[in-house]
Amino acid sequence: MAQNTKGTASATTIEIHDVAPIPAAERHGKAWHLFTVWSSPNLEFATVFIGFLAVIAFGLNVWQAIAAVVVGNTLAAITHGVLSTWGPKHGLPQMVLSRSAFGKWGNLIPAGLSTLVAGIGWFAVNSTSGAFALQALTGMPIEGSLAIIVLAQIGIAFVGHNLIQKFERYAFFYLVVVFGIASIIVLSQGNFSVPADKSSFNLIGFTLTAAAAYGYTAGWTAFASDYTRYLPENTNSRQLGWAAGLGNWFATTLLMSVGAVAWTVASPDGNPTANFTGLLHNDLLAGLVLLGIAVGSVGANVLNVYSGAMSFLAMGFNLGFKTRRAIMVALAGIIGSITAYSAIKGDFVGSFEGFLLVVSYWVAPWIAVVLTDWLVRGRKLDANLENSKNWAGPVAFVLATVVSIYAFCNQLAYTGPLAKAWAVGDITPLVGFALAAVLYAVLYPAANKK
Repeated sequence: MAQNTKGTASATTIEIHDVAPIPAAERHGKAWHLFTVWSSPNLEFATVFIGFLAVIAFGLNVWQAIAAVVVGNTLAAITHGVLSTWGPKHGLPQMVLSRSAFGKWGNLIPAGLSTLVAGIGWFAVNSTSGAFALQALTGMPIEGSLAIIVLAQIGIAFVGHNLIQKFERYAFFYLVVVFGIASIIVLSQGNFSVPADKSSFNLIGFTLTAAAAYGYTAGWTAFASDYTRYLPENTNSRQLGWAAGLGNWFATTLLMSVGAVAWTVASPDGNPTANFTGLLHNDLLAGLVLLGIAVGSVGANVLNVYSGAMSFLAMGFNLGFKTRRAIMVALAGIIGSITAYSAIKGDFVGSFEGFLLVVSYWVAPWIAVVLTDWLVRGRKLDANLENSKNWAGPVAFVLATVVSIYAFCNQLAYTGPLAKAWAVGDITPLVGFALAAVLYAVLYPAANKK
């Protein structure tokens, strides 16, 4: 059977399926499209900023920083690729599929967290980086820059899936050229020597950077099937998994590494986007990169606010109107904008660092639970997702998350006892993932007796 690659809805038609399965007549697209869907939103300045944290905040030398982001991004991209393959078969958003492992009511926990993290947290982070770029490009007040970025993000996400796919695909060709040229110039100026005070292996900084990179990249995995559920059911799973995973890995690893190199020579003070583009020594190119940063932030946040709304609806709330997803997009945009404005006026660096680590704390055990559920069921999901009952998921998730944070969290507000005693930095996501997987495998038989 040949793939239907056209579907019936245009890019400008407001999406109305919300979290319902996508009918066969609406299926369209190709596996390779997922490479651009996941590259474009990561070709933006928030990705570059991870390199800043690695070198300036976590104290790594440039080679340690690059190695740490490769480790974090690779681990995240593998599971992202796997979960992306679930969309074509089931036609459902990722947080609805999560009911297989958590049950309908237990799924309120991860779906609620995804709503807050994506629709508000990430929306604020990326709106902030886009606003800084637009301010540096135009000289307009930061408030005006933020308003323009937010309106663009909400407008695209409000229309829905088809417009998002088109935007990400066409934005990719501009972003990859502009950031590719900028990367070559920055890398040519970088200081790759290892300072004496950074010559020894910095385990704490390494794990903090890997965890931050993992939190950034794996944070997308809670939305993986949201952008594959419109694909024809017979889409090649291997091609789809590679396209989604590599799209995520390519953009994040490239720009995080470039960011690490950039801050061996750029000033850490003032407007970070202006300091980065200052290394280009060409006003035209700097302007094109600043525009790219703004476009990239829009590309990231249309996914965040769209999937944040999907996560909210996956919690099972019936809001009583046909375009409830679109309305939730608008509401999330308003709340996220207020949060972004607060971040701009406050400690953006400290807030961003903490936020990335917190994302990894919950998303790692969630991925472990849903992946283990899929494996123990023979690479299948529960056939009755609408009324699924499975207490093993929420129990394993909560226990793993609480124990890993209590023992291994390493933040200014709180440092766990084992993190202090062992001086290993922050391995919370690694512990949370392993513990959640083991707990779920042990609890699954008892929770799913026939």
